[in-house]
Amino acid sequence: MPVSLHLAQQPDADALLSRSPLAALVGMLLDQQVPMEWAFTGPLTITQRLGTDDLDAHQIARHDPDAFAALLSEKPAVHRYPGSMAKRVQQLCQYLVEHYDGDAAAVWRDAADGKELLARLSALPGFGTQKSQIFLALLGKQFGVHPDGWREAAGPYGEAGCHRSVADITGPDSLVQVRAYKQQAKQAAKAKRATKAAGPAK
Repeated sequence: MPVSLHLAQQPDADALLSRSPLAALVGMLLDQQVPMEWAFTGPLTITQRLGTDDLDAHQIARHDPDAFAALLSEKPAVHRYPGSMAKRVQQLCQYLVEHYDGDAAAVWRDAADGKELLARLSALPGFGTQKSQIFLALLGKQFGVHPDGWREAAGPYGEAGCHRSVADITGPDSLVQVRAYKQQAKQAAKAKRATKAAGPAK
């Protein structure tokens, strides 16, 4: 089914994410320590600097590492830490080439169930459990990828009607709701740390 993502909040970048499974994976990989829009615009920026119409795992995997890091470091940089993220993007693409012949969608295309899909995502370089669950939720909620038990495998991010992550962003309104949820979660975690540091009341 046609996919229409709104994660970069920029038409050309979102169009690439919507049509390219590899771009969606790379955007998810970049989504840490930078604003979401910056991260998910990254795949388009990389594509433009490579002079191509789409991302190609084989091309990125065999690219000279220093040259690729320089490409991501050009102003405006693709990430706050372009050198380290260039390495991670190449590692991701090398893994996809080795295990899926460079076909990013093959990661989820024939997964038997949600548990297997989560295991496949968690095996990708740079994808920890939380990132894997969020991407699994994105696949289920917006890409129509529904292996048995996908919501359960995605944990709290798979819950219907919630606004916890990029999986729930479908436009400006939902973006505001997700940002509000994250701010509340951050404040709650801060309060919990403060309480713990203060020790038990005497």
